[in-house]
Amino acid sequence: MISPPWMLLAFFVLVMGLVTAAGYVFLVRSVVEAGDRDGAPAVPANETDFPSPQALLLRVFERVGRAVPVSRRETAALRKRLISAGYRSPATVPLLYGVRCAGAALLAMVSGWAVFVAQDSLVAALAPAACAAAFGFLLPDRVLRSMIQARAGRIRRALPDALDLLVLCVEAGQSLDQALLDSSAELKRACPDLSAEFSFTHLEVRAGTSRADALRNLAGRVPEPELRKLVNLLIQADRFGSSLGPSLRVHARHLRTRSRQQAEESARKISVKLLFPIFFLIFPSMLMVTAGPAILEIFTQLLPMINGQ
Repeated sequence: MISPPWMLLAFFVLVMGLVTAAGYVFLVRSVVEAGDRDGAPAVPANETDFPSPQALLLRVFERVGRAVPVSRRETAALRKRLISAGYRSPATVPLLYGVRCAGAALLAMVSGWAVFVAQDSLVAALAPAACAAAFGFLLPDRVLRSMIQARAGRIRRALPDALDLLVLCVEAGQSLDQALLDSSAELKRACPDLSAEFSFTHLEVRAGTSRADALRNLAGRVPEPELRKLVNLLIQADRFGSSLGPSLRVHARHLRTRSRQQAEESARKISVKLLFPIFFLIFPSMLMVTAGPAILEIFTQLLPMINGQ
């Protein structure tokens, strides 16, 4: 058996390692997001753009991910999801596979070591290690799903302002392509995600893709129904030659009305959602504070009298 001081030391080293790894991950993510806002790729092509520890960590994750045997269909589906989360570089696919494998191995070792130290049985540590490995392998996928939903929500909230900018640009006499480019430049600080999507759509059109196909690719990259409706409106207006200004203004008014209705709906749900924390958390605490002294006093006064009788 390991002595308690050594167990505490090992636990301290483990916690410090996890905190350091998390710090590196968040630092790399901040550098990546800053690159996206500046119009750079999601992951730099040259690993020397990162400090040496981050570059080493990325290199290890990428090599591990490239060694994982996966089919092309699964890789394409994962790449599409990473694009929806805002990461367009091809290097992000093996990086994610490497993070999955590293998370599975780390959690399996930690849980297996903890159970082995507690029970001193290797057989008893196998099942928790396997469960922790499965959890560590699936956790990055859940985090990616949350990032996709959060990015879609940010884009949805920025759509009304983007439509106002498009209306101003179109009614000033600009084409739709130039309107997308100018709106992208104006939205770079307010909503970098939507700005990057508009800029990428403009680059696709300049590269030779038809405007309709570029707009469909925009709807395919972001799983947001309101953006898909905007894309359908732009495609139909471009096909039939109708005026974009009134259509975009009406659509922006519809989006604001819908956002206000969703906010009112969420506000009405608050009373129902607060019922459970109030009943299970706040009410027992208030009952303990208010009735606790009285109950203690009853016990201290009545128990001697009962025992005396």
